[in-house]
Amino acid sequence: MDDLPRCRRATWDDVDRWAEIVADRIVAGRAVPDTIVGMARGGWIPSRLLCDRLGVQRLVSLRARHWGVTATPTGAAELTEGLSGSVTGHRVLVVDDITDTGDSLALAVDHVQKAGPARVESATFLHITHSRVAPTYYAEEIPRDAWVWVVFPWNYWEDLATLAARAAAMTPGLDAVRATLKRRARLDVPRADLERIAAHVPLG
Repeated sequence: MDDLPRCRRATWDDVDRWAEIVADRIVAGRAVPDTIVGMARGGWIPSRLLCDRLGVQRLVSLRARHWGVTATPTGAAELTEGLSGSVTGHRVLVVDDITDTGDSLALAVDHVQKAGPARVESATFLHITHSRVAPTYYAEEIPRDAWVWVVFPWNYWEDLATLAARAAAMTPGLDAVRATLKRRARLDVPRADLERIAAHVPLG
């Protein structure tokens, strides 16, 4: 891919607000789970925040890897690590950060259902409407025609490295990369952040 996607950088204030909205919706639906299954890696922090707000003590993990690259709205998903603990007979909430294609969440929910829970629901902070599945609960919906690559606080440096490398392939040099990211990806980042990236990613 030789272009840059339109990006949206999420803040920790956004994350806190989304967590509160999702937790409130779960409580309103009288669906507080016994166990939360956090999707590694993007769902770990949302899962922990929901555990805290909902008073859920049991958190287990499940890993699905999306075999695409940062900032592409397509690609295949594959489970790479199974459940870290039993969910048999439990009311389970599967949590991830976002449903984009929906493949990872669909795989995860199917895997959990086969493990014998009493109930399985799902939650994400963001839901893009072109996803093939919709989570049971989410905080914010992004219309299909407004697709953006969301840069969450927990993967800022990873995403920035990938995006900056793409920008450098178009216009090398730190200042040129910064300008390209701002113009083409709508991602305004400090030059110091790019200097840090340039220590291990060639930016020209």
